[in-house]
Amino acid sequence: MSVFHYYVVAAILFSIGAGGFLLRRNILVMFMSVELMLNAANLCLVAASSSFDLARGSSFALVSIAVAAAEVGVGLAIIIAWFRLRPSVDAGDLQELRG
Repeated sequence: MSVFHYYVVAAILFSIGAGGFLLRRNILVMFMSVELMLNAANLCLVAASSSFDLARGSSFALVSIAVAAAEVGVGLAIIIAWFRLRPSVDAGDLQELRG
């Protein structure tokens, strides 16, 4: 398979993630959509690094995965703390967090 096929799959994954983030109101689904977009970017990085025989893209993808794992930990902690206060994970309810 050529690199183009990987880019097409990454574009489809990114489009699904962007659509899920823009169209859904559930915070958990929005959070998963952001992770899907990050995975699409990682797929592009790894595909590019394999096509040019460079290790930089793979190392950037590894760093991106580590940052995404930290984001998941902090993001889920915030969502759980919010859910304990209000039993709803609707994005419209987060308007109350403004100062």
